[in-house]
Amino acid sequence: MYELLFWNYCDGIYLNHHEVYEDICEEQIDIDGLEALPVQVIFNRIASVFSKWEKVDDRSWKNNSGVGAFHIRSTPQSIKIDCYGTEGKTMDALVSIMEEFKCALYDPQVPQRYDEMAE
Repeated sequence: MYELLFWNYCDGIYLNHHEVYEDICEEQIDIDGLEALPVQVIFNRIASVFSKWEKVDDRSWKNNSGVGAFHIRSTPQSIKIDCYGTEGKTMDALVSIMEEFKCALYDPQVPQRYDEMAE
């Protein structure tokens, strides 16, 4: 499994990324300093981009014509995507979708957040 996490900080707020990641994994509903996300709009966009994949349930997709699957967990402030055997180009597509919503990637495997303040 490979995890991809996304959130937006409120203006003027910049927190410890790994602590935010841990809070998200503990499924904290409200994290001070994070903006609310248009979660349903994001889900609709992902469903549109991955319309050729089998939608296993309202939060899971699998590629029946190739490798990989992913499952999405969300709070009002975050999106966490668990990728299973997913190719890099698929993960890149998910990252690109989230960039449309100005959500930078936090990759806990590295660990690093890829946004303008980290560059």
